[in-house]
Amino acid sequence: MEATDWRFVKKRTADSDGAVYVSPDGQRYRRTGGESLRAEAAFQRQLADLGYPVPQLLEEGVTGDGHVFVVEQSLGEHTLHDLAVSSLDGGRVLSDEVVDLAGQVSARLLLAQAAHPVDPAPGLLREWVEQAGFTANVFKENPDLDTARTHAALGKALDTLDSVPLSRGHLDYGLPNVLPAGVIDWQHHGVVPLGYDVLPTFEVVPFKGGNKGYTATAAQRQRFLSVLDEASESVTGQTVSQHLGAYLLVKALFFLALMRPTDPARADKYLKWQYRRHLFAKGLEQYERTGEVDTSLFPTLDDFAVRHRAGDHS
Repeated sequence: MEATDWRFVKKRTADSDGAVYVSPDGQRYRRTGGESLRAEAAFQRQLADLGYPVPQLLEEGVTGDGHVFVVEQSLGEHTLHDLAVSSLDGGRVLSDEVVDLAGQVSARLLLAQAAHPVDPAPGLLREWVEQAGFTANVFKENPDLDTARTHAALGKALDTLDSVPLSRGHLDYGLPNVLPAGVIDWQHHGVVPLGYDVLPTFEVVPFKGGNKGYTATAAQRQRFLSVLDEASESVTGQTVSQHLGAYLLVKALFFLALMRPTDPARADKYLKWQYRRHLFAKGLEQYERTGEVDTSLFPTLDDFAVRHRAGDHS
């Protein structure tokens, strides 16, 4: 099939000049990019061999203009994010069907990860924190957060995760990358402690600000976590949800990365940056006290904006 027969879908975030295309029959996807795509394809091929729920790679090579390309099977047209949005009925609460689908796919991924642990090595957990939390970027943009207090909390998280199995992870897992048949877009892959990918799936929704999109109820979040705990206990003898607080502390850093506005005149960007800083501070305080992070206590972006403009920065 000629490259011109493929329909453009979107640009790739991992490659400035990369893109995603779909075949006319919708059964294959073609991605282009640089050397990072070659590494991603090798990683995804390894995952497929290990039984991970990922697309099978069908073809790979180099285009005439020097771009790397890969062709993979389609896992379907609609992600769980698409299904979540389409299921909303005038409100913002997710349908139970979407939550249960997310639980099924997440459990499949978790079981595959648990079945093929990565050999532990000194420094791997710390590398995960730095990669998943973009800590170098966060501390560069927010030097006032690069403190003994922050590092003590991260050290506490690492201590609690010391005995957790390590696995090959996605690092950007969420409903936009999940379909009923499996998980796509492994461009940010790495080694993660078991459960990091899947546990925060619905817990991170409050980081988005709460003024658009969808949300999950406390009961839905608990049912989702229970599915993952059941899967984890079946193979490791331990629940994974006990580590959610440590994972959300790292996620708070992730959501703060690359947020500082470069244009001082962009008041909206500045407000969102301050909002994410506030959420990190709230999460840090909670984790210090309890070892957990309760995202249901996070303010919405609108509520924060009202208080912030009134001079209340607490």
